[in-house]
Amino acid sequence: MATPAPTTSAEALDALSELIAVVAQLRNPQGGCPWDLEQTHQSLVPYVLEEAHEVADAIRHGDDVHLAEELGDLLLQVVLHARIAEEDGRFDLTQIAAGISEKLVRRHPHVFAGAEAADSAAVKASWEAIKAAEKAAGQDGAPSASPLSDRLAGKVRGQPALAGAMTISKKAAAAGFEWDDITGVWDKVHEELDELKEALASGDKVHAQEELGDVLFTLVNVARWCGIDPEAGLDGTNRRFLDRFSRVEAALGGDLQGRSIGELEDLWRQAKAAIRAEAAN
Repeated sequence: MATPAPTTSAEALDALSELIAVVAQLRNPQGGCPWDLEQTHQSLVPYVLEEAHEVADAIRHGDDVHLAEELGDLLLQVVLHARIAEEDGRFDLTQIAAGISEKLVRRHPHVFAGAEAADSAAVKASWEAIKAAEKAAGQDGAPSASPLSDRLAGKVRGQPALAGAMTISKKAAAAGFEWDDITGVWDKVHEELDELKEALASGDKVHAQEELGDVLFTLVNVARWCGIDPEAGLDGTNRRFLDRFSRVEAALGGDLQGRSIGELEDLWRQAKAAIRAEAAN
């Protein structure tokens, strides 16, 4: 593939202006799109998360075409949220861009203010110190009685639940909230599994969902103890399942209806063996 010519600032601004105009028309009560007009910040939350995950997936696969497309979808979400807020007179895209630019300049004094930073570790330390000072300057009253919990609540706010659980687990363990050995972690896993079974047997779905969350959180602790990435593990499982499932579908001509579980299990084992043989070769 030929390397594209570098984009000029003017070209980038023109393209962004066009996107802003397109979104404005989609949100225009006169001739706009009914679906876009119905959207709110709250209704768009699943789409923001979905697009962010699809960007990450494209990065993992090294697919530039896919990555460029997914970054566009994520940029659309930013512009759409800005438009919704602008319609309500709260803020707009200009304030968003100006705000992040000002923050980047403020948190990079080694680039914009003549400060020293020998390496990335020093940059990270400086960033966290500036961030903490900003937060302290914006607070009134007495210091928090739960500073670690407060920091973690802010840190995991924008993370997927699985990543947030790992962050909480690591920070809590570093603060001393930790088992003596992994045997205690496994005991906790079995305890939470028993509580999940009891909740399911009771028919209380709200309680069962809470207990399922406890099981997953405890398994994240197992992953932390063993130095395993649960997100990467689950992502790999999803991909392996889809690979095997696609082979089962292909073997049945795409029609799984009316097949016995025994037949499906046999085809599943064949697919698993075929994948293992291909990997070995």
